[in-house]
Amino acid sequence: MPETNPPSSVQPRSDPPFCGAVDWGTTRFRLWLLDRGGGVLAEARGPEGMTRAAETGFEAVLRGRLAEVGAPAGLPILICGMAGARQGWVEAPYVAVPAGLTGLADRAARVDTALGDVRILPGLCRADRAAPDVMRGEETQLLGLDPAAGAALLCMPGTHCKWVETEDGTVLRFRTAMTGELFDVLGRHSVLRHALAPDAAGPDADDPAFRAAAARALADPDPLGALFALRAARLLGFAEPATGAAELSGLLIGAEVAAARRRHPGHDRVTLVASGPIAGLYDAVLRAAGFTVIPVDAEAATRRGLFAAARHLWP
Repeated sequence: MPETNPPSSVQPRSDPPFCGAVDWGTTRFRLWLLDRGGGVLAEARGPEGMTRAAETGFEAVLRGRLAEVGAPAGLPILICGMAGARQGWVEAPYVAVPAGLTGLADRAARVDTALGDVRILPGLCRADRAAPDVMRGEETQLLGLDPAAGAALLCMPGTHCKWVETEDGTVLRFRTAMTGELFDVLGRHSVLRHALAPDAAGPDADDPAFRAAAARALADPDPLGALFALRAARLLGFAEPATGAAELSGLLIGAEVAAARRRHPGHDRVTLVASGPIAGLYDAVLRAAGFTVIPVDAEAATRRGLFAAARHLWP
């Protein structure tokens, strides 16, 4: 579902701004003006993600949004996300896991800009030739979580879903599932596009078609074989295109969760870091797979992580 971009908001200020916190994704931009206690004084968001900012200029985008929320000149700015990618504003090199989350701020890249002290947090990488992986942005969400004693398993859905293992504030390893991108590619560019109604609403966690498809994938050791059945069922008159998107989503998320369940047999609790409709989809499938789910709002975790890193940099 496309994200709407509400107008910027500015709250009455009782405390002076401490920093600007920016989550700069591939297709969207979010800025929070924070006080010294982490409270939100103002915020702005829009479609100026890395792809657009690379054309119009990162500094120009940030300058305009800071002016929009009334940020004072020279306010320190901390950024996470794709602005630190190789194709972004300034590359913030990956930190290899195992990595302690509290030390990420010390590895932030400085940006040479007239705006003042602007830094970009690094991403994490799994520098394992047998299982290479990278993340950029999710590490800040992890930093915004309360570090739990002992081992924890986290599911972080999105276009590319991250499954992360942590222990006492250290990221041990992680694995990426391209579930969201596969849904888009298969639904738009494969033969399965004929099995999906073009004007159908996004999948809903309470949709019986979604839940039934997820259950099939959880129980099937070869869920990929069920994908073409979506097309065949419509050709043979067994199902209608109106339920195609729900079934495709259920099959893909179910297959992902089934693989994670096999990969992490020692975990029966999962921290689900997600916002919006996708949170409900994963919550339903994780519970169906037998996990106990601890929900965490992804946007709030990002903001808390940026604030924690900013307090470390500018005590």
